[in-house]
Amino acid sequence: MAEFVTDSVPQLLHLPVIPLREILPWLVFGGLLLLLALYFVGAEQGATSLISGRMVHELVHDGRHLLGFPCH
Repeated sequence: MAEFVTDSVPQLLHLPVIPLREILPWLVFGGLLLLLALYFVGAEQGATSLISGRMVHELVHDGRHLLGFPCH
């Protein structure tokens, strides 16, 4: 086996800087999606139900238990 010896100096990695005003809309959008998911897991099929029937309840049933929401 041949050994390779390099005398190169490691280069610094320059990460791009993204301004907050470009990231903020995506953070707000992601936060709204998370709130919507939390609503469907935690509160849908209750007093504030938006969709009639038990379809949503059955789709998020296991997630409801994993997050500690009572549903029975």
